Amino acid sequence: MNKPRLGHINFLNVLPLTYSLQHCGFDEGIDIKKGVPSVMNNDLINNRLDASEISSIVYAKNSDNLLILPDMCVRADGPVRSIILVSRKPIYEINEDKIILTAQSATSHTFARIILHKAYDANPKYYTRHITPENPVPEDATAALFIGDDALNLYYHQDKEKFYYYDMGMEWKKLTGRCMVYAVWAVHKDFATNYPDQLQLLYERLYKGLRHGYARKQEAINSILDTKPFTYSQLSEYLEVIKWNLTEEYLDNLMVFYKYAYEMKLIPRIPKLKLAQIKI
Repeated sequence: MNKPRLGHINFLNVLPLTYSLQHCGFDEGIDIKKGVPSVMNNDLINNRLDASEISSIVYAKNSDNLLILPDMCVRADGPVRSIILVSRKPIYEINEDKIILTAQSATSHTFARIILHKAYDANPKYYTRHITPENPVPEDATAALFIGDDALNLYYHQDKEKFYYYDMGMEWKKLTGRCMVYAVWAVHKDFATNYPDQLQLLYERLYKGLRHGYARKQEAINSILDTKPFTYSQLSEYLEVIKWNLTEEYLDNLMVFYKYAYEMKLIPRIPKLKLAQIKI
């Protein structure tokens, strides 16, 4: 076959991997497509990619056709800094208000719905459209949900005179007492079956790339510092908040997320977690 097709979400939460792919030769022999989570999710589901980092909820909706790559994810235990609800009123006063959801994500949509309903007994009206940190809450809405670098921007540059800010990772921790797995790396089952050598290549590049880039955290941060609205210290702290290993404990935490999503009829069933067979 041609080069394996890999989707890459170029957010700061995987900066170590981005650095390894762009600067250290880990992209050799791989056809890489970059984009926001919603685009990578859609491309993997529709066979335009062989493997990709995807929103956790996307695996739940497509588990018949996908396998999870072992010991790799994007997770945080408590505050995550890069999923932020910005609101004109305190979160406990939100009820049937209008909330704008970023068009970039999938897991965060489900995540926010669960938290607002189960923790605050709220039933907002949700709308998805493009939003920006410069105008975080449109005039016709009460609140807006941001993810990724936009959310991180808002976390570090809050206008507390105008808005309330809620780290949804912390809200999840308060609700469940659990760590949250926001994204996993997944592959098509047919790709894993038919091209085991290509699968092994992809896995090694991803697994080793994350660790290689993290070991060179200073160089990775300096490589993008001039293009981002953050200080070195802020990015260094953020890369200690985000973790990338997926153990049995965190797989169990992921199932808690799926259980809540199923109870709220946000997914058709609770999926079984099936991992790709990799030589580790």
